[in-house]
Order: sequence, then C-alpha cells, then structure tokens
Amino acid sequence: MAVYAFFKGKVVPVEEAKISVMTHAFNYGTAVFEGLRAYWNAQERQLYVFKLPEHFARLHRSAHIMRITLRYSVPELCDFTLEVLRRSEFHQDVYIRPIAYKSSEVVGVRLHNLEDDFTLFAMPFGKYVEREEARCCVSSWRRIDDNAIPPRAKITGSYANSAICKTEAVENGFDEAIVLNPNGNVSEGSAENIFIVRDGALVTPRVTENILEGITRQLMMQLGEEELGVKIEERAIDRTELYVADECFLCGTGGELVPVVEIDHRLVGSGHTGPITKQLQKLYFDIVRGVNKKYIAWCTPVYV
Repeated sequence: MAVYAFFKGKVVPVEEAKISVMTHAFNYGTAVFEGLRAYWNAQERQLYVFKLPEHFARLHRSAHIMRITLRYSVPELCDFTLEVLRRSEFHQDVYIRPIAYKSSEVVGVRLHNLEDDFTLFAMPFGKYVEREEARCCVSSWRRIDDNAIPPRAKITGSYANSAICKTEAVENGFDEAIVLNPNGNVSEGSAENIFIVRDGALVTPRVTENILEGITRQLMMQLGEEELGVKIEERAIDRTELYVADECFLCGTGGELVPVVEIDHRLVGSGHTGPITKQLQKLYFDIVRGVNKKYIAWCTPVYV
C-alpha cells in the first residue's frame, strides 16, 4: 500500500517527506500538532474523519500561541487531509498527524525571525491504551504550567512532560498516568483528559487546571448532558477524590474513551466499568464510525 503525506505544499509519497537534522522544530520542539482519527465503517465501505474542522481550528490557535504562521485556512487543511487519505486508499482505522513547525535550519532558541511550514501524514492506528479497563497511578511528575509551556496548545516540545509521566507509569506496572498540576489538583492523563463520576454527576477539571482544551472532552460533556441527562461539573479535583469516585475514565482523540478501574492500587467504584462510562463509550464509538446518524454531521466522509 502506497502511503502519502502533504509536504512543502504538495502531496508526495511519505518516504519523500523528510526534514533536515538542522530544522529548528526538531532541535527545540518549536512545532504544534494535532491528532485526528478516521474510522472505517465496513458496512458502508466508508472512512469517516471525526471532527475534522474542529481539530484544524485548534491547530490555528496553537500556532498563534507559538507565533507560527499557518498560511492555510481550515477548509484548505481539511481538503489536504482528505486528499492524503484518498491517495493512500486506507480501508481501516487511521490516525492523522498535521504539524505546523519552525522550518528554518538554524541554531538558536527563539520564535521570531524564523520560517514556518506545514506537513501532514496519516497511518493505520489501533488502540492507544491496550487494555479495555485501565489501571492508573498518580504520577510523581507535575503537569506543565500555562506560564511555562502553555498546555492548551499542542506543542511538540511539551510532550516530553507526557512521555516522562507515561513511562514512569508503565514501568511501575500501570497502564497510564494521572498527572497533577503545580497546585496539586488533578489535571489530566499523560495524553488524555480525565472525568470522574460522583453521586451521578460527571466531573472534569476546569480548563484553568493546565489541561488541553480537548475536543473529545467537550463531546463527553455534551453527550453526558444531552443524551444521558447527567449533571456536568467543571471544577478542581483533589487527588484523594479520585480514590472515592464512583467511576473514572480517560478520553481523547488518540486515547478514545478508556475506563479507569483502579488508581494507585485502589479500586474505582466496583472495580469495573461503570454505567455512565459504558453508555458514553457506546455512544462515542457509534458516533465516530458514522453508525449513529443523529451526529453524522461531525463525520466527514473520505470516499465520495
């Protein structure tokens, strides 16, 4: 199967999409990115990209924070994505990675007086967290702060923080990390937003707790309120509130929706996926695969 990428203003075979070792973004992490998923619907023989324009709108916001000029509009970026997917002829679930980056081949830490560029590639991709129900630990590392490296922007360099937390968790026998912010409040997973259920309410950290303003996070709040009729709370969550939660799950485009059944060797609720989490999980996968036609407008078909 030939796989293609968008690079230097055109669609090329992915093996031709190469940058220099001197590229500023490679040396200093001065790039922003998005992660999108496209889901294969075997019954319809269709590949659906979920929340396509929403992801590129966020990429523009991240680029603005990092003083990266992204010269393509959201509709143009959507068109490039669809062209790459069609040329690659994917007939399975796919992960899409667009990157806007400082492309100058220079040494020196800064954001100003540098050239900018954009690239995009896609690849077949399965589950991010392998287990159906995850065991988590609270990381000994803290989440980056908005006044240090803004977490609301998807900055490549900031994911060193995520990598440290994830590896610590896995090497200690867990599936994923839960990270606290500098104030000691729950922030998010290593690369996912987090929700707990307490007394029937769906609770998630506020955007001011150094979280990524997640597209899937917003979706969970909308579905929880509109489809399940549960109360939504955005507020600070203490570490020990994780231990007494009735349910817990992580969510994100890459991570999808992963139930959390144990935190720091303490069972969450019954130790199995809770009823609210289970309902949201089914809703989510029916929506992203284009099965639930009520929300089909959120799914962009690749093959016409």
